[in-house]
Amino acid sequence: MSLVLNDRISTAAQEDLLDLEAKIEKFKAGGIDEERFKSFRLTRGVYGQRQLGVHMYRTKIPFGKLTGEQLLRLADVSEHFTNGNLHTTTRQNIQLHHVKLEDSPALWAQLEEVGVTSKEACGNTVRNVTASATAGIDPEELFDVAPYTQAIFEYFLRNPICQEMGRKVKIAFSSSDKDSAFAYFHDFGMIPRVRTENGEEVRGFKVLVGGGLGAQAFIAPVAYEFLPEGELIPFVEAAIRVFDRYGEREKRFKARMKFLIEDKKGMGLEQFMKLVEEERTALPQQKVSIDRNLVPQAEIPIVDTVPEVVIDDREKYDFWLKTNVFEQKQKGYFGVKIKLQLGDIHAETARKLVATIKGYVADDIRITVTQGLLLRFATKEVLPYLYDSLNKLGLASPGAETIADITACPGTDTCNLAVTNSTAISVELERMINEDFKPLVLDDDIQIKISGCMNSCGQHMAANIGFHGSSIKHGEMVVPALQVVIGGGVSPEGKGFIADKVIKLPSKKIPSALSVLLRDYQENSPENEYFNDYYTRQGKRYFYNLLKPFADLGALSPTDYIDWGHTESFVPEIGVGECAGVSFDVVGTIIADSEEKLANADKSLGQGRYADAIYYAYGAFVVGAKALLLSVDAHCNTHKGIMSDFDKLFVDTNKTNISGGLGFEDTVLKMKQQEPTEEFAGQYIASAKAFFEEVKKIRAAQLEQNGSEKDKLVIQNFYKA
Repeated sequence: MSLVLNDRISTAAQEDLLDLEAKIEKFKAGGIDEERFKSFRLTRGVYGQRQLGVHMYRTKIPFGKLTGEQLLRLADVSEHFTNGNLHTTTRQNIQLHHVKLEDSPALWAQLEEVGVTSKEACGNTVRNVTASATAGIDPEELFDVAPYTQAIFEYFLRNPICQEMGRKVKIAFSSSDKDSAFAYFHDFGMIPRVRTENGEEVRGFKVLVGGGLGAQAFIAPVAYEFLPEGELIPFVEAAIRVFDRYGEREKRFKARMKFLIEDKKGMGLEQFMKLVEEERTALPQQKVSIDRNLVPQAEIPIVDTVPEVVIDDREKYDFWLKTNVFEQKQKGYFGVKIKLQLGDIHAETARKLVATIKGYVADDIRITVTQGLLLRFATKEVLPYLYDSLNKLGLASPGAETIADITACPGTDTCNLAVTNSTAISVELERMINEDFKPLVLDDDIQIKISGCMNSCGQHMAANIGFHGSSIKHGEMVVPALQVVIGGGVSPEGKGFIADKVIKLPSKKIPSALSVLLRDYQENSPENEYFNDYYTRQGKRYFYNLLKPFADLGALSPTDYIDWGHTESFVPEIGVGECAGVSFDVVGTIIADSEEKLANADKSLGQGRYADAIYYAYGAFVVGAKALLLSVDAHCNTHKGIMSDFDKLFVDTNKTNISGGLGFEDTVLKMKQQEPTEEFAGQYIASAKAFFEEVKKIRAAQLEQNGSEKDKLVIQNFYKA
C-alpha cells in the first residue's frame, strides 16, 4: 500500500515512514537479511507473532493518555488493517494483531496524523514510559507526574543514545508512595517528592534504578531519595550511556540493567553511580527544565442536563460504584474505571464508548497498567448515566483493579514464546471469583496476574497470586501446567514485593487450587490482614503443602492433557522470541553501519545537535572496531570490551597506529571527558572518520591477503554488540 503523507505528520515521522516503506520493499526483494530487517522493524513497533505471515503492531502511548479522536482513529485502523480488536497492555499501549507487514507504514501514517506513534515501541530502545493512570487526579499525589513522563518520552524518542542498546529500558512514574505504576520493578522508577528550600517548594523524585521481572526478578535499589526535577533527565541520560557501554549483549537473558547493577555478578550500584557521574560532562545539558504545563489539563465539561436513566439492577450498580468509581483530588469530580476483560475492546465498542462519554467526562482517557481504561472528571449527577451507557456496551463490569480483574498476556493466542494459554484460564478464574468470592472483590489488595511463559509480560511476579505457563512431562505425554507464585505486588504502604515460586500444577487444576488458596485466606487470616502478610506469616512451605494434592499426576483425567481454550492434546510449541535468535551478517555490512553513523553525525553537527553528533561518531568508532575484531574471530560483547580488545589485538600489536599512541579506548572515551561543544564535536567526528578510513584499509588488506572475493560471515554470539 502506497503511503499518503500530509502536514499533520511531523517531518521526523515522515522520514521514519518513508524509511520503513523502503526497507520493507528492499527486504521483500531480498536486499536485506531477515535478522537485520527484524532489528529494524522492531524499533518501528512491528513484532512477529505466532501465526506466520502476520505481525503484532504496537503503539507507544506515553502514560496511556488518549483523546477521543485518537481512540477513534485506533478503532478505524484496527478494522481497516486487521481484525478490529484493540488490545490494551500493562505498559499502557494498544496492540493490534494479525497485521500484514506491507500494511504497517500506512497504518502508522494514519496514527501519526492524530499524534500516536509506534517509533521505538519494541526493540532495544527506551520503551513506552508509563505512569499511574490516576496522575493528575490522585488524592494522595504531591504533584501531577504526567508532564515529567511526557518530557522523558519526548527527550529519548529518536535519541541516538538509545537506539541500539543491548536490551530494552523501561521507565515508570508512580503518582504517590502507593506505587501504583510499579516503579520498584523498572529500570528507572520515579516517585514524587517535595521539600522546602529557603522557604520555597522544590519538586523532585525518589529514584529507583535496576529493577526488573522476568525469570530472575529484582526489586530496584534506591539511587536517590531526592533528585531535583531539573536533574532527572540528565541522570537518566547518563545512566543509559553507561548501560549502553557496559551492558551485556552476548547473553540476551543477562542483557538488562538489573544484571549490570547487581552486587554479586554485576558492577554493583555504587560503581554504576560513579560511572554515571563521570558521564555527566558529556551531556548536552546539566539541567533540563521541565514545563509543568507540558500536559495541559483536559477541559472539564459543563453538563447542563443529564439523560434520565432507570437502573434495572441496583445491586450491580451499587457494587460498580464501590469498585469502579473513586473521588478525585478535585472535590466533586470522580474517576470511573472500565474493566476490560483480557484487555480487549472491539473497534465498534470503542467508537460507541467515545460517543457515549463525549461531553460528560474530560476528553482524557487513560489506559491503565492493569489493562483497563480510566475516565476522568465525572460529576456525581452523571454517574447513573455513565453506568447505564457503559452497561449497554458491556463495559460496566464491577471489580476493576480488584481480584476479579485478572491481568493476562495474550499467551499462546499470538505469542511465539508462550508455553500455555493465558486468556481462557483468566476468564474461568474471573468467573469463579465473581461467583464464589464476591466479598474479596471489595478488597482491592489482592491482585492476580498470568503470563504465558516466565518472561512476565503479564507481570505475574508482581502479583499477590500469579501464574506463568509451563509444562509437566508425564510418561509419553506432556501436561499443560502453570507455575504458581505467591507474595508479589505492592503493599498498602507502597512496599514492593517479588513473588516466590511455590509449586507447579497442571493447568486444569488451577481453578480448584485457587479456590482452596482463597478459602484458606478467608478462614485463617485475621480481619484486614494484608494477603502478603498472611503469606509471610504462614510461610512458603505451608502453601506448598496446601496446594500439593493438586500436583498428583496419578489423578489426572484425559481433559487435563488439554490446555484451556483448546480441544486437542497439549503439545509445547515454543518459538523464538523477537528479542533473541541467531544473527547472521558479513563484516563488510557492519563496516557500512559505521559509515551510516558517520553520516548521521555530520547531519546532527549541521543541525547544531552537538551531543547527538558526538554519540553517532562514538557509535562509528565502536562498530568499526567491532567489524575488524569479527574479522579475526574475536568475541564482541560490550562496547567497553570492544574498545579494550581492539587495543590488545590491533593497537598494541602495531596493526594500526590510528590512535596516535593514545590508545583506541582512550581516544574514543574522550567523548565523555569533554563538553559537547561545536569545536569538540567537529574534532571528534574528524577522528572517527580517520579511523573509519583505517578500518577500510585494514579490511581491504585482509581480503587481499586471504585471496577471497567473499566477505566473512559472522553469526550470533560474535555479533551482539
